[in-house]
Parts: sequence; structure tokens; C-alpha cells
Amino acid sequence: MPRIWKPSVTVAAIVEKDGKFLLIEEETSDGIRINQPAGHLDPHESLEQAVIRETLEETAYDFTPTALVGMYMSRYTSNRTGEEVTYLRFTFCGVPGAQHDRPLDEGILRTMWLTRDELAACADRHRSPTVLQCVDEYLAGRRAPLELIQTHTSVYKEAVSTANG
Repeated sequence: MPRIWKPSVTVAAIVEKDGKFLLIEEETSDGIRINQPAGHLDPHESLEQAVIRETLEETAYDFTPTALVGMYMSRYTSNRTGEEVTYLRFTFCGVPGAQHDRPLDEGILRTMWLTRDELAACADRHRSPTVLQCVDEYLAGRRAPLELIQTHTSVYKEAVSTANG
């Protein structure tokens, strides 16, 4: 049976405060890059839970998603390994909460607050072209209600082994 192609599902947070956006600077296989707080969807969590978790892990800020800005599919080829990966990214906007005194995820060098123009000025350092695209679409007012995203209760249940014993 042929292998079924599957994209890597990721989430990202657009967090704006006083005209500036919360971003992270991170170590990647392509060098130091700038990105929104973002990461992979883990088993047994909803997309909303994933973006809340990733934002906390990468920035030490609580995050409350309020809307979906967009869904983005892109292909990336690692300069280091030559491996191709297709990403399906769900980008949320929302409000920041408390900042916690906790270490940032491994590979995250620092958080920073940049204006849209400051972010555009360093486009050569973005993790992907979707970094600025998502901010621009957020600023243009693109929003979809969170009610569009449905997570069935089966997602939250531990995987049950079906092996014959």
C-alpha cells in the first residue's frame, strides 16, 4: 500500500499590544530566525489548546485566542538536510495575559515586540513568508470566528490499543 502524504500541522499566535507584535527569535537549521509564537499540534489537544500552549512555552505569556486569522499551506525544504516538509498552519489572533517567570522553550533565544514596519524591515530573517503575511492580514481585519473550528471529543481520549493479544 502506498504511503499516505500528510502535512505537518502547526499553530501560530498573532499577539498585538500598543501597535507592536509579540515575536520570537529562534535557532533553526537555517540560522537565527524571527517568527510568531508557533509550533506543532500535539496528540490529544485542540488547535486552540495548541496555540495557547505554544505561546506560553515560547514567550512565557498567557494567550487567549479570539479569532482565526487564516489557514496557510506552504512547503519548506531544509537547507541543511534537503528534506521537504509541507506545513498546514492555523494562525490565531488574541490577547496576551500574564507574563510568567519561566524559561523559554529550547531554541528560543528571546521574545521581542516589533511594529509591522520593523517586522517588514527584517523580512530576510523571517522563519517563513507567512510571518509578515499573517500580520498584514490581521491588520486588514481578516477574522473568522473560533466556532468554525470543531474538535470532536475523541481527540481528547488516550489512544486505545487495538492489537490482538
